[in-house]
Amino acid sequence: MLSTRKLTQLPSWKALEEHYRNIRGIHLRELFAGDLQRGERFAAEGAGIYLDYSKNRVTNETLRLLIRLAEECGLCERIDAMFRGEAINITEKRAALHAALRATRDQSIFVDGQNVVPKVYEVLDRMEDFVGRLRSGEWTGHTGKRIRNVVNIGIGGSDLGPAMAYEALKHFSARDMIFRFVSNVDGTDFTEATFDLDPAETLFIVSSKTFTTLETMTNAHTARRWTLQAFGDDHAIARHFVAVSTNAEEVSRFGIDTANMFGFWDWVGGRYSMDSAIGLSTMIAIGAGNFRAMLAGFHAMDEHFRTAPFERNLPVLMGLLTVWYNNFFGAQTVAVLPYDQYLKRFPAYLQQLTMESNGKRATLDGAYVDYETGPIFWGEPGTNGQHSFYQLIHQGTKLVPCDFIGFCRTLNPAGKHHDLLMANLLAQTEALAFGKTEDEVKAEGTPGWLAPHRVFEGNRPSNTILCERLTPELLGKLVALYEHSVFTQGTIWRIDSFDQWGVELGKVLAQRIIPELQSSDDARLNHDSSTNNLIRLYRRSRK
Repeated sequence: MLSTRKLTQLPSWKALEEHYRNIRGIHLRELFAGDLQRGERFAAEGAGIYLDYSKNRVTNETLRLLIRLAEECGLCERIDAMFRGEAINITEKRAALHAALRATRDQSIFVDGQNVVPKVYEVLDRMEDFVGRLRSGEWTGHTGKRIRNVVNIGIGGSDLGPAMAYEALKHFSARDMIFRFVSNVDGTDFTEATFDLDPAETLFIVSSKTFTTLETMTNAHTARRWTLQAFGDDHAIARHFVAVSTNAEEVSRFGIDTANMFGFWDWVGGRYSMDSAIGLSTMIAIGAGNFRAMLAGFHAMDEHFRTAPFERNLPVLMGLLTVWYNNFFGAQTVAVLPYDQYLKRFPAYLQQLTMESNGKRATLDGAYVDYETGPIFWGEPGTNGQHSFYQLIHQGTKLVPCDFIGFCRTLNPAGKHHDLLMANLLAQTEALAFGKTEDEVKAEGTPGWLAPHRVFEGNRPSNTILCERLTPELLGKLVALYEHSVFTQGTIWRIDSFDQWGVELGKVLAQRIIPELQSSDDARLNHDSSTNNLIRLYRRSRK
C-alpha cells in the first residue's frame, strides 16, 4: 500500500541510505570476484529483451531494498490504476492510457465508462485504408501524379516519435518514397525539407491535436502557401494535406477534407503518441503490417510490465536503478548508447520521454520535493560516441550510468562489421566496470610519470540491453521498456509523469514578445533590462 509518509522518511528509504554508506566504497571488481555467477544471476529477460544489470553497483540487499521501496511507494497499485484507465494524470484530470493504443482488438479498457479499444481500432483501420491507397498509387496529388514525398509537420511528440521511428525502421521502409520531418519554427527547417521536392508528388501530414499549436501551424501555413504557389488552386490542398487532429472545424477551414483527419485522445500524451495516429507517417513508410507488428511489440512489453514480479520486471529494475544512482550516488545524467546506426535518433526521443515526464519538483499532493527527481538523458550511437565523450565517462570526475543497447543479428550483414561493433559494446561495458589499476598499467611497461594518465578507475555502472534483431516489433518493445521505466521512477518520486506545465511559460511570453519585435515603440517595453535591450538590438539589426 502507498504510504502517506514523506518519501525520505519511508523505512525503505532510510534503509537504502544506510546501505549506500556501507557499499559505496565497494568496487565492481570485488562484487564479481565474490560471486562467480554474478553475470548470470543479475540478469532478467522479458518480452524478448535480455537485460544484464550485473555491472551495476548493487548487491542482493540493494535490490531487496529497492523493491521494498517500490512496494512502499505503491508501484503495484499505480500500475493497476494506469491500466484500468484511472485519471492518474491528476493535474490535467486525465487517464494516461497509451497502453490502450496497442491493446488487442478483443480487450476492453474503460475511460469514463466507455470502452476505448473500439475507437482505437476504428482510427487504425481508417489509417490502414488510407495508407493502402497511398502506397498503391490509388491516392494521387492534384495533377494525378503519384505521391512520393511525405512531409510530417509537428513538434515535440508529434515530431520526435515519427522521426525516430522512421530512422529506426528505415530498413523496412518504402525506398521509392522520401520522408521528411519539419518541427522547428525556424524557416530554415521547412525550406531545407522541401528544397528538392516536387509539390505535385508531395503530401503534408499536419499533426496538431488542437490544430492551433503555434510552431506547427506556422509551418503548416507556409506549406500551404508553398503548395498554392505551385498550383494556384485551393482545391489542391485537399489532395496534398491530411491532418492528425481532433479539431474538425479548424482542419476544414485550412482546406483539408475531414475524411482525411485522423484523431487521438486526451488520454494520450504527446510523448507517448508515436503508436497513435501521430504515427501515420510511420505507417506510410513501413506499411500497415509492420506498423501492427510494432504495436504488438508495445503490447508485449506492456503485459510484461503489468504482470512480471518486480525482481524480474525489466522496466521496474531499470527504473529503480535510475533512482538508486540519481538519489543516492548523486548521478545527474544517464547515457543511452545504442550500438545500431538505425537508432541514432533514439537518445533524442528519450530526452523528451524522460525529461518532460519527470522534470518536476512538485509532488502529486502539491508539496515541493526535498530530493532529486529526473536525471538528464543523452547519448549517441556507438561507436561514434567512443571518439567523442567516452573519455569523460571512463576517466572524468562525473558518475554517468550508461545503458548499452545491442543486437545479436544485424539487418545489414557486411563482412566483420557487426562483430566489430558488438565487440566494442562488450569491451566498453567491461572497461567501465573493471578499469585498469596503476599496478596493471606499470606492469605493461608504462613509465611512472605517465601511469596516472593511463589508469582507469572503473566501477562505472552500466546496463546491457541485448536484443535479437531490430524489427518493428522490437522497436515497440524497446520504447515501451523506457516508457514504463519512466513511470516507475515517477511513482517513486511521487510526481505526475504525464503533465508538462514546464513548456507553457516560455510559449506565453513568446506570444507577448512577437509583436514587440515587429514594433518600434520602445516606451512599451516592460521586461527586465536584459530582455528589453536584446529586443532593441534585434529591432535595430532588422532595420
